[in-house]
Amino acid sequence: MALHYQSPIKPITIPQSKALSNPRPIVRCNLSFPARYPLLSTEPEPVYTSVKTFAPATVANLGPGFDFLGCAVDGVGDFVSISLDSHVHPGEVNIADIKGDNAKKLSRNPIWNCAGIAAIEVMKMLGVRSVGLSLSLDKGLPLGSGLGSSAASAAAAAVAVNEIFGGKLSLEELVMAGLKSEEKVSGYHADNVAPAIMGGFVLVRNYEPLELIRLSFPTEKELFFVLASPEFEAPTKKMRAALPKEIGMPFHVWNSSQAGALVAAVLQGDLVGLGKALSSDRIVEPTRAPLIPGMQAVKKAAIEAGAFGCTISGAGPTAVAVIDNEEKGKEIGVQMVNAFLNVGNLKAVASVQRLDRAGARLIGSIPR
Repeated sequence: MALHYQSPIKPITIPQSKALSNPRPIVRCNLSFPARYPLLSTEPEPVYTSVKTFAPATVANLGPGFDFLGCAVDGVGDFVSISLDSHVHPGEVNIADIKGDNAKKLSRNPIWNCAGIAAIEVMKMLGVRSVGLSLSLDKGLPLGSGLGSSAASAAAAAVAVNEIFGGKLSLEELVMAGLKSEEKVSGYHADNVAPAIMGGFVLVRNYEPLELIRLSFPTEKELFFVLASPEFEAPTKKMRAALPKEIGMPFHVWNSSQAGALVAAVLQGDLVGLGKALSSDRIVEPTRAPLIPGMQAVKKAAIEAGAFGCTISGAGPTAVAVIDNEEKGKEIGVQMVNAFLNVGNLKAVASVQRLDRAGARLIGSIPR
């Protein structure tokens, strides 16, 4: 029996760039009423001819934090390149190219593409009417993987448009643009797109109005995510449709306490506590796990191999485990891949990645 230990995509090293804006612990942005665009009094001039951005993969929910907790994962994600294009109608976006696995499944119509939707939203926010933009998307994340594929595309596109016009928008405004994309593509939830843009761990405190809290994981602590991705697609909308419409009070109390414990563990850098809380969901995971062949066995195998905790990443099918040692993480990944194959009859690949603290960023540009 052949075991595969590799990344679901080719690992990449992303150049770090200047911060997009000053990070703030609490970000508030009111989405209760339609936004009045543009947000700026005058249309900004482009400062670059072209830019290239990267946005990382994300792990949403983190067990008990359904729709309100998420974090960014380093080394894997999507790239977006945007350039000024005189052949594109002013104020519009043209998707020139899409590369990567399953690229043919993605629409090149910008109003039906997550990167296109986010790019258009940022142009509206900036009030761009004088130039047209050409967009190229390089998908590093597989579709329906549970790693925030749509959010990564939206985040990279939003940051790219913002940067080509001089970075006028704040992080919270970029999250709003990304959320507009997520709403159309996979549902109104910010637990992927917020960490994809902001980096690190993010708590969505409220949706109406949108209120985000960035959770600071101690810089001196090591945290590794073991990502085991099977050859199985779990579309977010389908996995959300399977969730219970109502839950009992005991389940609410349990999940609330575990989500609180997870937040405390993140802030304290308590990896054992983080893993324990991550594994404790009694509402969403029990419903979704049976829909992913072998998932329950994968979780058991990860914990028996030494992981501090394991759960479904987002809507799945990727399983995510946490550990404090990269080599140990590789051993855990082998056991998770084994379990997917032996119990779920699914081929899978595994990778070990660090927490991405930076979020979506500019990695290349050509001055105008």
